[in-house]
Amino acid sequence: MRIAQVAPLAERVPPPGYGGIELVVSHLTEELVRRGHEVTLFASGDSQTRAKLESVVPRALRLEPTVKEPGVYEMLQLRRVAEMASEFDLVHFHNGYLALQFSDLMKCGVVHTLHGNFTAEARLLYQQYRNLGYISISNSQREGGPELNYIRTVYNGISIDAYPFVEKPQDPPYLAFLGRLSPEKGIQHAIAIAKQTGWHLKIAGKVDPVDRKFYDREIAPLIDGEQIEYLGETTHQEKVELLGNAVATLFPITWREPFGLVTIESMCTGTPVIAMNLGAVPEIILDRKTGIICNSIEEMIAAIPTAEQLNRQICRNLVQNHFSIAKMVDGYEAAYQKVLASSMNRNGYVKNPMAIAS
Repeated sequence: MRIAQVAPLAERVPPPGYGGIELVVSHLTEELVRRGHEVTLFASGDSQTRAKLESVVPRALRLEPTVKEPGVYEMLQLRRVAEMASEFDLVHFHNGYLALQFSDLMKCGVVHTLHGNFTAEARLLYQQYRNLGYISISNSQREGGPELNYIRTVYNGISIDAYPFVEKPQDPPYLAFLGRLSPEKGIQHAIAIAKQTGWHLKIAGKVDPVDRKFYDREIAPLIDGEQIEYLGETTHQEKVELLGNAVATLFPITWREPFGLVTIESMCTGTPVIAMNLGAVPEIILDRKTGIICNSIEEMIAAIPTAEQLNRQICRNLVQNHFSIAKMVDGYEAAYQKVLASSMNRNGYVKNPMAIAS
């Protein structure tokens, strides 16, 4: 099958540090290539892939301070995809609502993975394009959104081998937080939990420009380098060590997280997750087996002793069985087949009749 994967341009594929969407796109792209598909990746020029790389910018836009209007390059990328669409059996977008208007221009199968939640404004636009093909990354992601043509839910997957199992946490013990340092990710609550319990907290993640004032005003003054330690943006190896050596990973989100890649990354190393009961959390974490699902900060504080006693091997087994790259790509291939069959029924043909069998 000839497949185009279209990634956001803010980060390279795969990301050198934090970047959940780009990591998922990388895993999907590389596994599709390994399975024999002919894949073209539309991404920033510094991306690393075995697929054919098409780019309109030499580097990830976040690394280009001279770029004042990133939306210009995003539109240029989508235009190039539309111009090349005849070369593909299927185009798979990971760009949110920006790509919707281009779908109507393409005479091939098209599918959009939704990686975020619906704002009130976004609902208005998606409602106009509700008949396009969509893939959700959790069932809870669909709640509160418009009635869309969902093909299926495909959970994100990670490379199990890239997250070595850690049988026992590091001594002296600590709690971990990994993610954007933003209000919705709950970094302020993670610090409050550490302050109230006396636990050492290690933090890793990026500060986006939109969150800079929040970080400077509310977070930076609390980081003392001793009890509250900020490691900055970490490499993959540093991330794995941070998660794997922790007693537990805190996930005190304040919004309906559509998935939460850090939860499966943590559990894969054996480290349970103490998480707020929002969004996809109940679909990913087995309560009191691979983590503790809580309804308040007070419950998260009380959950720490219980989390210390959880079986770390069960945490890893859950990810191996349900959140591997192979499991994710199996789901996407099944979705592709359904999209192509639907396209053939609607248009009376498929450009490459062998695509459905490939």
